[in-house]
Amino acid sequence: MAQRIPDYVTRSVPVPLAGRSPWYKSTFPSYAGIFLWVGFYLKLAGPTIGFASPWICLWGLALAGLLCFGLYYYVPAMLGMQTGRPLYVVGASTFGTTGGYFIPGLLMGALQVGWIAVSSAVAANFILRGLNLQSRLLYSVLVIAWVYGLGWVAIKGIQYISRVAKYLNWVPFLMILTVFWANRSGIPQYHAPHSDPTTAVLNVLMITIGYFATGGAAGADFGMNNRNRKDIVLGGLLGVAGGAFIAGGIPILSVAGYLGRNAGVSSYDYTAAIMSVGALAPVVFFLFAAATMAPTCFSSFIAANSFSTMLPKISRSACTFVAISFSAALALSGAADNLVGFFSIVGASFGPICGAMMADYLLAGRRWSGPRIGVNWAGCIAWALGFLIGIPDSIPGLPAAWVKADNPSELYSFAAGFLVYIVLAKLGMRPAVLSMEKAQEVG
Repeated sequence: MAQRIPDYVTRSVPVPLAGRSPWYKSTFPSYAGIFLWVGFYLKLAGPTIGFASPWICLWGLALAGLLCFGLYYYVPAMLGMQTGRPLYVVGASTFGTTGGYFIPGLLMGALQVGWIAVSSAVAANFILRGLNLQSRLLYSVLVIAWVYGLGWVAIKGIQYISRVAKYLNWVPFLMILTVFWANRSGIPQYHAPHSDPTTAVLNVLMITIGYFATGGAAGADFGMNNRNRKDIVLGGLLGVAGGAFIAGGIPILSVAGYLGRNAGVSSYDYTAAIMSVGALAPVVFFLFAAATMAPTCFSSFIAANSFSTMLPKISRSACTFVAISFSAALALSGAADNLVGFFSIVGASFGPICGAMMADYLLAGRRWSGPRIGVNWAGCIAWALGFLIGIPDSIPGLPAAWVKADNPSELYSFAAGFLVYIVLAKLGMRPAVLSMEKAQEVG
């Protein structure tokens, strides 16, 4: 008896070429906005310029951006551009139509729950800093209002947030320039307390790649709105590689300047550099919080989209409510404050996904082979092994990593996903492929 093809595959409609846009209107501003969000560079300075000069760390950021572009973004974006279809459909080749329910389908939604928690925690903390208050009760009220209010916006008016986000991207960019200008004079006086350039560069790679991993896989969703390979390359190089370098580099220099100007101070948190702008500091905190609205809305929208697509019998509103309730609980518990730890989990989860997708793309002759029926065990096993290798062993409640690859574990998990998929594919552990036309006919 023929196996049923899931609705998320059969009901997929490709984006027509006439409805696509150039890189400077889509991919570039979207990815630049991802890196400009303050959560990326909030804790970036301590593990990096604490071990080496800012200039060495800038080289590390340049390398990290290129790795994000080449290993995590390029293949999903090309698959999206070639097919006009989103990640959960093109992923049906690497993981199968049934395996795709979980990887990347539900997994993407689950990680967005974490992103909502992180963004709401950052926003609430910044609002309190702007008010110069410390109140656990007020923090809880702000988190709940932020999560549920923007979750409702994600259901009812995401198209309006998309329009506003194009302008909100400029807000954090202007803020990091403001903080940099206030601290620029101290940069020459800064000297790292420890001399370990290798650790500094590896930490740059770990944080940057971990932060970007889900965004790289989502390149399929961005790529399906691009016209050609030129859009993919230019949008990625400027938005991903350029975005990582600019959005990470300026805050690193700002923290170095702050420490150079204030002898005896040891806080590497970016909020300390913000405080140095004086009377403008509350305004800067409020504007950073305002710029966090768009990431929260987009994460709520993606989570609801993932869950409602993979679980179509549950309404979209119910999916959103349940997802953001978990997010609120994570933020209120304090778990969302461990930004570097969360980035490590994201990298371990999506590193092997991107690695397996690259292997499948190359084996198919640099194209999408089409949906594979059932579970593609080559992809699922590659993901599981990559996750176990890449998961950090320093986070309570998670299994210990198989390989002590703390810096950068995401690259080890990517390599494991890539190599294991190729080996298992050569051993014949991939199910049959159907063309989309046949799959929709069967469905």
